[in-house]
Amino acid sequence: MTHGFGPVAPPDAGVHALAEARQARLIKPAGSLGRLERLGNWVAACQGVCPPQQFERARVVVFAGDHGVAANGVSAYPREVTAQMVAGFLAGGAAINALSRTAGATVRIADMAVDGDTDPSISAHKVRRSSGSIDREDALTAQEVDAALAAGVAIADEEIDAGADLLIAGDMGIGNTTPATVLIATLTDTEPVAAVGRGTGIDDAGWIRKVAAIRDAMWRARPVAKDPVALLRVAASADIAATAGFLARAAQRRTPVILDGVVVTAAALVAEDLAAGASAWWVAGHRSTEPAHSLALKQLRLEPLIEMEMRLGEGSGAVAALPVLRGAVAALAEMATFEEAGVSTPDSDTPATNLTK
Repeated sequence: MTHGFGPVAPPDAGVHALAEARQARLIKPAGSLGRLERLGNWVAACQGVCPPQQFERARVVVFAGDHGVAANGVSAYPREVTAQMVAGFLAGGAAINALSRTAGATVRIADMAVDGDTDPSISAHKVRRSSGSIDREDALTAQEVDAALAAGVAIADEEIDAGADLLIAGDMGIGNTTPATVLIATLTDTEPVAAVGRGTGIDDAGWIRKVAAIRDAMWRARPVAKDPVALLRVAASADIAATAGFLARAAQRRTPVILDGVVVTAAALVAEDLAAGASAWWVAGHRSTEPAHSLALKQLRLEPLIEMEMRLGEGSGAVAALPVLRGAVAALAEMATFEEAGVSTPDSDTPATNLTK
């Protein structure tokens, strides 16, 4: 048991078997919808009912925060962009807003460590202003990492209690791919040069600075790699710690989650250490162009739903994949069976009785 987290029971195996059996009776050749069939079965098992129900309240939570390491030139954008983008989210004009409207999801912003004042509606769980520069100091104090984890748990509870039946975690924070890469490289035992990407589009000089910062942060992180809470304290940030708590709690509450890119998946690696088995409640929305993201997905044994060469964050890749998951649910729930449609089965020369007439 770690900070109130513990092993998580998997989705309902019995309902999963019922979903598999229903797939075999639908008017299509067996297995012809490929991975959509497996996704539909997974949703049914998560919901504990077959056929599954279409998602009625898909909810995106974007965890925002600044990072002290950004002062070292590891990003192509200045730190003040975090607060500016948060304002853009609230105004409804960001990519995550547009994609969510199209996919049938709503968006919540949670300011965990933005280096400035934000609207009171999003800062109720704020832990601090910015997180420490992890190449030379801890990201958080012991009290702050506890507060960040508790905030993630509370936000998951708030959303699920309000009716969310599918959760998506997103991120916003200049420099946040640096702590994310530190976590992933540390937990997958990968050298920095093999894990570091271009983030917001840094040039070669910026990439070298980023590699150096990640190398130094990994040196500090390795002694606590087997302690997920200590690892978050030393080498993460308030927003990533809150995301880890959010993901672990969602699994405890038996609520499916679509993971986004490298930052959210870094938090997911830690969340799996906090709550063993939590990853059974997640699917990977997409594969980021960041090398560390593929490393994390491999560690979690998750295959992305889509590959669109995205690297924005915000939850955008996960929301772009949401229609695929909705399609999987619709196919399993709304297609007719051979018997219902009066369609001949592969081992019969005559149509089955049409029970709808």
